[in-house]
Amino acid sequence: MVHPQALLDELRRAPDVPAFERGSRVTTRGELRELIGRFTAGLRAAGLGPGDGVGIATGVTPEGFAALVAVHVLGARAVAVRAGLPESQLRHILGDVDALITDEPWDAGVPVLRVGDLRSAAYAEPVPRGQLDDIATVVFTSGSTGVPKGVAYGYRALTEGRVWRPPVPGSAHERLGAGFGRYLLFGSLASAVMVEQLAVCLFAGGTAVIPEELPDFPWVLSRLGITAALTTVPRLHQILDVLRGEEVGLSGLRTLIVAGSPVPPHTLAEAAGRIGPAMHHAYGQTETGMLTICRADEGIGSVGKACDTVEIDVRDGEVWVRTPSAFAGYWRDPAATAEVLRDGWVRTQDLGFVDGDGYLHLSGRARDVVIVNAIIHYTGPIERAIAAHPDVDQAYVVAVPDSLTGEAAHAFVVPVPGREPDSGALRKAVAAELGEAAVPARFSLVASVPVAPSGKPDKAALRASIVD
Repeated sequence: MVHPQALLDELRRAPDVPAFERGSRVTTRGELRELIGRFTAGLRAAGLGPGDGVGIATGVTPEGFAALVAVHVLGARAVAVRAGLPESQLRHILGDVDALITDEPWDAGVPVLRVGDLRSAAYAEPVPRGQLDDIATVVFTSGSTGVPKGVAYGYRALTEGRVWRPPVPGSAHERLGAGFGRYLLFGSLASAVMVEQLAVCLFAGGTAVIPEELPDFPWVLSRLGITAALTTVPRLHQILDVLRGEEVGLSGLRTLIVAGSPVPPHTLAEAAGRIGPAMHHAYGQTETGMLTICRADEGIGSVGKACDTVEIDVRDGEVWVRTPSAFAGYWRDPAATAEVLRDGWVRTQDLGFVDGDGYLHLSGRARDVVIVNAIIHYTGPIERAIAAHPDVDQAYVVAVPDSLTGEAAHAFVVPVPGREPDSGALRKAVAAELGEAAVPARFSLVASVPVAPSGKPDKAALRASIVD
């Protein structure tokens, strides 16, 4: 049985149970399965089949999810397209797809299939055609060269992994899913973690609740009767800011997971006190899915214990993991794949240790990145974009804590002698090359940078020099 057969079976098992809810519109599991069948037929009629690349650039809707599953039924490769990408990155991603599914007309340079047209196709029973060793999904992130890096998941990972199948009775996965009666689904279906938790919801018999407008935390949780949700560090700060001043009815909340960037222990402690046992802390990567999870009031200072099917090994201080849910490699990038994927183990490039009770503690990173609003940005491309300005001699970027975005990028700029770079011009240069999300929050002009014993620029010293 190959993915998504287990999901199709689950939808058939309880056809009258709501799968999605958005305002007054409810899509049952039976209706979702029919959508998948129609989309599959429409994609096949467009000439698509096993191995083809199909871009998905839809809103967070039942149809958008049905499109994703239909691509998998065909045995094709679903390519997630995030909104707001710079033109150069968008061209890179779409240059390797055979068609693009969208809600609205889009001049994409490839054949565009409209959601409305696919929905009107005649139903055909969805019979999965994927092969375990084929690639099922590619999610693009920023890359160390500035070119988006595609994290490729195989049909084997989606079939044999923990998420896209019924949980093992009595497992931690099953206990987690018990809180997903009404899961808040928002943001983007290009988010691997959001879709992963959607699978937890559906296999637990829950309903994905889509807000009609941008979610206003924490009130949206109470207003929509949400029992489970994901949040980032900035949203958690927003929630706590509100809870310090007023009462918000969160008694129905069972699971609130904060993930995406480091969370200070005192913030987690306050969240546990104000939100209660629903507050959870998790750690994972796009390449692996969720790796650890724990309640905010346990494993203090840690990111939790390994999830079911996850093995953790710390080698010379660096965290390696093995899980059947791990990615198959970086799309068309064997060199990058070889750096992090070895003999079934994934090098997280995070530093840490496992304590005597099995909790994983993170202490730093072996990779040079800044995580802003749960999105990874490699510092190298940002530095090169700044250094390309004629007034700049050198540029170095470090990650610093930020209460609004989890982390923020701080750029240290060494000017060409006799010149004074304009920060506005530098911001525009980074935005043009990498997008607005990659623009550093702050720029500092320095005459030189400290040097570490290795002879390399000492970024730790740069970070320590920052005065709030």
